Amino acid sequence: MSSHTSETKIGFLGKLIIEADLTCETGLHIGAGKTTLEIGGADNPVVKNSFGQPYLPGSSLKGAMRHALERSLGFLSKENELVHISRRRGQEVRIHQSDRPDDEICLLFGSGNRGSRLTVLDAVLQADSITSEMREYLEDELTEVKSETAIDRLTAQSSTRTLERVPAGSRFKVRMIVDLLCEEDKELLPLLTQALRLVEDSGLGGGRSRGSGIVRFSNLKATWRSKDYYSGGGEAKEVAAAPDLGALNFGAAELS
Repeated sequence: MSSHTSETKIGFLGKLIIEADLTCETGLHIGAGKTTLEIGGADNPVVKNSFGQPYLPGSSLKGAMRHALERSLGFLSKENELVHISRRRGQEVRIHQSDRPDDEICLLFGSGNRGSRLTVLDAVLQADSITSEMREYLEDELTEVKSETAIDRLTAQSSTRTLERVPAGSRFKVRMIVDLLCEEDKELLPLLTQALRLVEDSGLGGGRSRGSGIVRFSNLKATWRSKDYYSGGGEAKEVAAAPDLGALNFGAAELS
């Protein structure tokens, strides 16, 4: 837990902008949730923007980060801190939530009436990461269709389902913003790195247990914009840079 207390004074120190490349090591499926099936289309299409380009919703990445942290820190086993948020398709959706001022998860990701320190923007697909060689084997200009076979356990009959994926080798530009509202908030930054490391080994999107969704973060850069920057009296400064998560360290960052 953090050193935040009920006496911690909340103000505004500045914003830490974190940028990184997210590369798909296997095909990535973030579902669009379509209820109709186009003739010749995949059963499970990926989410696309208004230009027909696949993208990674910030909510998907942020949700995966939070879930991975909650599981690794044991919060999902504490029934008294699981709140039933809603019912989706008849299934209860639970999330760790507490009002403790030192709860790192809720401080970073938000909880109830407490706002989120972390903002994760939608990640844009870098079109040049889809090479001409890759396009020769794609069903669509930017995506592939993976066919999977489902086996009926009683009759042994098989049926085919198709999953649209952004292909391995695709790269997205990730951008996250952390609001630092007090000195104690700096303690939350290692938690952010931990969450990203967990996502690398947990995966993103659908079909993870069947080979989809393995990603890697690289070319990370953190830029600090202080309160003075926004009032016009300060400059943004790069406070951390690393080729991968293993080399990323916020410990020496000057955030003032």
